[in-house]
Amino acid sequence: MADKEKSEKKDKGEKKPKKGGRADAGAPAPSRAVTSTTQAVPPRFAEKYTKEVIPTLTKQFGYKNPNQVPKLEKIVLNMGLGAAVTNPKIVDAAVEELKSITGQKPIVTRAKKAIANFKLRAGIPIGAMVTLRRARMWEFLDRLITVALPRTRDFRGVSRKAFDGKGNYTLGLREQIIFPEINYDRIDVIKGLNISFVTTARTDEEGRALLQNLGMPFRHAS
Repeated sequence: MADKEKSEKKDKGEKKPKKGGRADAGAPAPSRAVTSTTQAVPPRFAEKYTKEVIPTLTKQFGYKNPNQVPKLEKIVLNMGLGAAVTNPKIVDAAVEELKSITGQKPIVTRAKKAIANFKLRAGIPIGAMVTLRRARMWEFLDRLITVALPRTRDFRGVSRKAFDGKGNYTLGLREQIIFPEINYDRIDVIKGLNISFVTTARTDEEGRALLQNLGMPFRHAS
């Protein structure tokens, strides 16, 4: 019986691979795990906050716990477009411009209620908005402070008073063209926008100190 089984195996042509040869020439080579040694570089202003701002604010306000130090939670950019009531295409342009400025797709804001005097119907597009967090937030803040604001005509600093009483700050810009990402030759309408900085500060004094130490160019108090 054993001899019969050996004979059947030989008839089927079962052979062992030769020494030094491949067991199956058509089989794919075994995959090897590739370990990447490349690490993402943190945004410059994120490092500035950790290494410079936290120690400075801790000393200034006498915080006992690092969690007490105010931090920037998010930045919200908003374009309100009243002209969109008669020119809907202006909203599409605003969306593309905010996308170029922030590197993130905006959402379209719509009217919540109808206002007959302004020919405004509920639900029609009237603006665009972007909320930035984490790395994109820090990168935008860097470009805003170091590149965009200095391009403002006759720039003398931003207002120190536009805080909401809870440490949050809103900056109003008259022209979107101060951002180098905007191609001036392709702009048909100059649009203003509001930039809100939402912080964990408990007071305006703490919020102002946070933004000032990050580099926000506030005008000197008169």
